[in-house]
Amino acid sequence: MAGSPDQTGAGRSASSAEVRRRLLEVAAHMVREQGAPALSARKLAAATGTSTMAVYTHFGGMPGLVRAMVAEGFSRLFARVAAVPITEDPLLDLRNAAAAYRAHARADPDLYAVMFGSATLGDYRLHYEDRIVGLDAFVQIKQFMERGMAAGVLREADPAAVAAQWWTALHGFVMLELTRFIDVVDDAEDTVLWPLMDHLLSSLMVTPEPPR
Repeated sequence: MAGSPDQTGAGRSASSAEVRRRLLEVAAHMVREQGAPALSARKLAAATGTSTMAVYTHFGGMPGLVRAMVAEGFSRLFARVAAVPITEDPLLDLRNAAAAYRAHARADPDLYAVMFGSATLGDYRLHYEDRIVGLDAFVQIKQFMERGMAAGVLREADPAAVAAQWWTALHGFVMLELTRFIDVVDDAEDTVLWPLMDHLLSSLMVTPEPPR
């Protein structure tokens, strides 16, 4: 009968993928809002309308759930940046990629907080192996820098170091925005984000240009 509980307690109308996604998103919200002590299979099951078995079926336990949250967050980030159209202007593409990065954080603030360990994870604190999943997202930024250098618009340098500078500036703004500390100024996007990124970009260019 449609809508009757299945082995995960989610109802037959919900696919396994939907149940998994819901568990990840609600768990991330619980961690971001209440900290790791609020995260338990029982509380998560109650919040999602599933059973505790669903947590173990999909993730093998709570540590596996936390690792899956990190992986899911970076997967979504990678997909959003990968969807940025590639044009003949590598600097425009770099800015568009930064906009996509910010859009990801704003769309999934709970997962973003867990991805970078800014949420209090307690006993579920991320280990080095859990952070490796973020390397693909970093490689994306590095590739944009390599394109700019190959095109002769960015100065030749270590693309990894330059990408790390760009990521640091962008991530710093995003974290201040998500925590609302950036509200010390009006229109932070136009008065902080893009001037910040354009000033950094100008310092990296072979021939600096005025902000776009």
